[in-house]
Amino acid sequence: MPSTPVTIPARRGKAAHVRQGQIVKVINTHGDQVVDTWAFNVQDLKEFMSMEHSRPHMLKTIPIVGDIMRSNKRRPILTLIEDTSGGIHDTLMAACDCHRYKFLGVETYHDNCEDNLHAAMREIGLEAPETPSPLNLFMNIPVKPDRSLSFEAPVSTPGSYVALRAEMDLVIAFSACPQDILPINGVGHMPTEAHFTVE
Repeated sequence: MPSTPVTIPARRGKAAHVRQGQIVKVINTHGDQVVDTWAFNVQDLKEFMSMEHSRPHMLKTIPIVGDIMRSNKRRPILTLIEDTSGGIHDTLMAACDCHRYKFLGVETYHDNCEDNLHAAMREIGLEAPETPSPLNLFMNIPVKPDRSLSFEAPVSTPGSYVALRAEMDLVIAFSACPQDILPINGVGHMPTEAHFTVE
């Protein structure tokens, strides 16, 4: 029986325990919300999904169905098994943080993915040892012919999703990215909630 979708609130984070072999489906409910995604080995939180270690094995900057995300010990941690979102994700950008928003001209506190990760982990009684560079689901960062990067709106559509298979017992954490200055969350830049299931 399918699990009930869990809400990742707009501008906030959520974390959950996932057993090896279970499938995590991340749903872009409204179609244009970037979801920063992390995974930690539940037995040792210092082992975590690492984009830097995944890219050399995939030989890609954007994972496709069948690709395996690796931990910082180069062990399989999540496998992308289904993608109805258009297949555009990001493995290059660090999670937004308070320092990033200062660069963007924000003088006061701004919700950010780094704080969302740590709050989500604390909500289930855990402390993330650091903020790894996330798998930015649905984030559109094209590499141009001149090798420059740009921040573009997602290509995903309402209700589209990504399914990830856990390759070890892990904790998965998400942030519905609160970026509202750059256009990464689509036209209008307004963050929305997203959802996930664990089956």
